[in-house]
Amino acid sequence: MRIMGLDVGAATVGVAISDELFCTAQGIEVIRRKYENKLRQTYARIEQLIEEYKVGLVVIGYPKNMDNTIGARAEKSESFAQDIRRRTGLKTILWDERLTTVSAHRVLDMAQVHWQKKNKVVDKIAAAVILQNYLDWRSNAGQMETVEKEDLLR
Repeated sequence: MRIMGLDVGAATVGVAISDELFCTAQGIEVIRRKYENKLRQTYARIEQLIEEYKVGLVVIGYPKNMDNTIGARAEKSESFAQDIRRRTGLKTILWDERLTTVSAHRVLDMAQVHWQKKNKVVDKIAAAVILQNYLDWRSNAGQMETVEKEDLLR
């Protein structure tokens, strides 16, 4: 089993997958769409990746505001998580993603990635950062079982 990480945006979904030991996250692709509410093909691609990588858990970035409140973008992530859970039967976890895109940009800047290429890959790097943060927390907390949403949204 592996864990999938998703960075859900208005026009893209960055996708990352863990290794089988849950130690590392690797960004694998960016799913693009023209319209924010046209999700059928996005969900279909995520389902294909879940099957291909034998995913057992999905961690979805939860873009809380800096003051820890829930805004419109976070509500869309909640809805997206519910849809993934309903469509796949897998457990989904909303994981605080504040500043992950900033971290992804820093990683790409340190690697001296050209700005044109950076725009094509930043979402999958952000998904990898979200997933790696979850994996690190899970490892440090000694968590072998997943936890409920309420436990994560402190």
